[in-house]
Amino acid sequence: MEDFLSAAAQFINTTSSHIFLTGKAGTGKTTFLKNLPKLTHKSFIVVAPTGIAALNAGGVTIHSQFLLPPLTFLPDRNLSDDFSEGGKFINQNTLARKHPLNSARKQVLRSIDLLVIDEVSMLRADLLDAIDYRMRAARGNFKESFGGVQVLFIGDLYQLPPVVRNEEREMLSRYYHSFWFYEAKALQDNQLVYIELDKIFRQTDNGFISILNNLRNNVTTAEDIDVLNQHYKTSDEISSLSEVITLTTHNNKADEINQRELFAVKSTAHFFDAHLEGEFPESMYPVLPTIELKEGAQIMFVRNDNESKMYFNGKLATVKEIKGDDVWVEMAESHVRYKLKRERWENKKYMVQEDSKELEEDVIGGFEQFPIKLAWAITVHKSQGLTFDKAIIDVGQAFADGQVYVALSRLRSLEGLVLRTRINTSVISTDQQVVAFVKSNHRPNQLKDVMKSRQQQFIRQLLDKTFDFTTLIKDIRYIQKEQGEEGFSEKSMKPVLTQIIEALEAEQINTERFRRQLTELLNANNQSGLVERIRKGSDYYKNHLWQNSKLLLHHLEVTRQQKRVKIYLTQLTDLDQSLSKKLEEVDKAVFLTEAILKGEDKFEFSALNKERSIQRNAILSEIRKEVEKEIPTSGKKKVRKERKSKKEDKRTTYDITLEFLNNGLTVEQIAKERDLVVSTIETHLAKAVAEGRADIFKFMPEETVMEIINVHRQLPEDSTSKDLFDAMKGKFGYGQLRAVMAYAKNK
Repeated sequence: MEDFLSAAAQFINTTSSHIFLTGKAGTGKTTFLKNLPKLTHKSFIVVAPTGIAALNAGGVTIHSQFLLPPLTFLPDRNLSDDFSEGGKFINQNTLARKHPLNSARKQVLRSIDLLVIDEVSMLRADLLDAIDYRMRAARGNFKESFGGVQVLFIGDLYQLPPVVRNEEREMLSRYYHSFWFYEAKALQDNQLVYIELDKIFRQTDNGFISILNNLRNNVTTAEDIDVLNQHYKTSDEISSLSEVITLTTHNNKADEINQRELFAVKSTAHFFDAHLEGEFPESMYPVLPTIELKEGAQIMFVRNDNESKMYFNGKLATVKEIKGDDVWVEMAESHVRYKLKRERWENKKYMVQEDSKELEEDVIGGFEQFPIKLAWAITVHKSQGLTFDKAIIDVGQAFADGQVYVALSRLRSLEGLVLRTRINTSVISTDQQVVAFVKSNHRPNQLKDVMKSRQQQFIRQLLDKTFDFTTLIKDIRYIQKEQGEEGFSEKSMKPVLTQIIEALEAEQINTERFRRQLTELLNANNQSGLVERIRKGSDYYKNHLWQNSKLLLHHLEVTRQQKRVKIYLTQLTDLDQSLSKKLEEVDKAVFLTEAILKGEDKFEFSALNKERSIQRNAILSEIRKEVEKEIPTSGKKKVRKERKSKKEDKRTTYDITLEFLNNGLTVEQIAKERDLVVSTIETHLAKAVAEGRADIFKFMPEETVMEIINVHRQLPEDSTSKDLFDAMKGKFGYGQLRAVMAYAKNK
């Protein structure tokens, strides 16, 4: 396969195989990840091992999404309860008992078809096994790795290895041959599809590319070393250089260089504080919260300038003028003058929207600061992902596999290389286990055949799972066993959950026959007959599922009016999500199957998703009107009186926010009063606008509303709040955008 980026997208869209997308530095892995929303029809979330990596990937940290404590996971459920050795270790039993997942995170994990894990060179095998257990438990599927969800791993194993402390090493070695992610138990029976990107975009010099490849593969020649060492310079020669950064191996060396050079600049120091909003943990700070600058200081940009293209991640500049809050810098090499602008980074979480059941991103915090840091020196570790035109490489004390390769691969060309110490072959190393793994998995010539085989498997799995309703029945029976329905039954009718179970079970014999028919048609390679049969079956089961969904939604609304039903309500909400996901699967089955059989690799389900969303909203609107009529006015008064007498407040969180707004408080004041972040309050108010209960101009200026509307008008009719957020480059939060979209829709 020549185009490995296209192959990666096709494997994601048309198979359920776990994929390892790798490649040398500068081959486009990050670009592929950023374009993934446009490339796939699958619902996905992005996670990464560290806060900075998650921020760069546009996702969340592994530990926050999966609620994992900072302990070492052991893949052994048979350990005695006292195995933890002072609380350093956990297994799936202690994880489930002491650190259970909440409903919101379970719903997110149940809603996805694809899990993306970025920067997997830092991902340890034990952490991946902890993720695997969480996925299986959340989805109620212990038979398949990651609960049946496809996983896309992105990273480069030839870069820096995962960190394992000495006290963990002995214990983990009992379970793993090495600590790389691919050693996880979850992957032992699931061979990864290995896709290596081979087109390098950062470097164009073939000689330099050849040297980097040899360093990467630990086959460096004497000639390679000679070529590199021609770029060695003495301390005196280096001291005369300007507009250059030093890459070194240890934090203390980088810090010492930066502080020494800043002290040597004799101009006045100025301090610039970041603007923090909501939840933004210190571990995620992309730059210092307080940046000290002087005229004459050397700085480096840590983001790409997607608007004016004035700088990129790693671009050097020198501070030329500071007046109050304004800072002017001069770009290295071009010497173009530029006024610094603050950039905004956002901390988010994934959530399933209550009404639509769609997966969404909720911004919970923000960090605004100049996208720069002092840049006379930086560690090799922190330079990953950066690009330099010129750099002083100081790797004489390299201590980790891949450090020399990572340092040199940051450069665009050999012309920009300056060596502080000559490179000795003793500091060049590559983990031989990685070399062996790559050798046994990197088979690009076999990808076409592998894809064809995995696509056939995927169609079988797709049809088998889509038209299997036993998991839904099992989930309902669990709720019945836990709660009982007597106290939750609606008047003069059989308990709702019993009705749904009976309706699903009544179809079991027909469903089994239908699934056998699909298998026979697939085995006979009767493609037209298969597609036609799926189409007819999908129409039938969609109608059946919508009828049961109506029953459940009505029961949910009635239950919300009752007291002391929080746990039961959560269970019903989870069940509603499962039913909605099953509807989506049935809705897409025929289109997916037909497209894969025809060899297509592009999928567009936005119209289908929109139609399903409109139908659900119409049902919800009708049910809420019915329930409003069903609850007697006298009953409402009685409830209000009882609440008042007991000093209980059973209003929804949305009602409370709306009341504060009507009392004249601003969004910021409401957030402070309720001890919530601003983005949460804006989400409440967006819902109130959608329901016609709030005037948008009470909490948003007219010019802001019109600015958003003007951009929204230019987008396609079926665009989402995420599309609008991207179009406005994150200028406004999701709550504000949804409020304006609801306002425009109502008008």
